[in-house]
Amino acid sequence: MSQHAAHAVHLTLDTFATSVPAKGVALLDFTAAWCPPCKAIAPHVDALATELDGDVFVAKVDIDENPELAERFNVMSVPTLIFLRDGQVVERVVGARPKSAIRASIEAARG
Repeated sequence: MSQHAAHAVHLTLDTFATSVPAKGVALLDFTAAWCPPCKAIAPHVDALATELDGDVFVAKVDIDENPELAERFNVMSVPTLIFLRDGQVVERVVGARPKSAIRASIEAARG
């Protein structure tokens, strides 16, 4: 997956299908510009994207700009972190979490 930049990719409905890998682990951070807890975890998500570049796909989805994706993943609150393995949801975390907890969820998603 090394074709991805070493930062969280910003996904849209148009780029979702071609960006999210069908194999491997992905973290989708559903966020909103007006959300203080989203802003609180953003540096953690960005840091993990850099640290795990080429190993884990990390992306952000703005729910206001992409309501269809929020609906597809049944996102009711932000932030919502969705962890995928081989395209399937393996964990969903709602609310701000420390970086260590996000990393632990990524490790768990690896199986």
